[in-house]
Amino acid sequence: MQVIVFLVDGPEELFCSVIKNHMNMASFIWVFLGGGLGSTFRYGIARLLSPYQLVFPHATLIANVLSCILLGYLTGLSLRQEVNTTYKLLLMTGFCGGFSTFSTFSNETYGLLQSGHYASGLLNIGGSMLLGLGCIYIGLRLAL
Repeated sequence: MQVIVFLVDGPEELFCSVIKNHMNMASFIWVFLGGGLGSTFRYGIARLLSPYQLVFPHATLIANVLSCILLGYLTGLSLRQEVNTTYKLLLMTGFCGGFSTFSTFSNETYGLLQSGHYASGLLNIGGSMLLGLGCIYIGLRLAL
């Protein structure tokens, strides 16, 4: 893995330097497409569960768990050099990044705590962390 440091005058120059020197536009398009698909899947899960009017944020938890399994699996395949750069960008960076969401998790947990659902809030924190780590492990084991 190569780490590159840019010394530039502003964010516009950094963005242009990254595109010009180390990535082509296709890379951004693959991440964009994967992120859109991942976000759409997350939204679909939320819509499927919305009629149940649940207090606990099950949709976010399900999306994060599934994303962790997929990311763990793809990471395992990647370690064996079985995933090319395009699929890494599309699925690992794009899809998994759009499908799971720390900001939604944080916002829903904050809402639970603010509304006095302390047990659900703490369960969401602990459960998400433990399930996420466990699912990364499961995904890796499936791939290796």
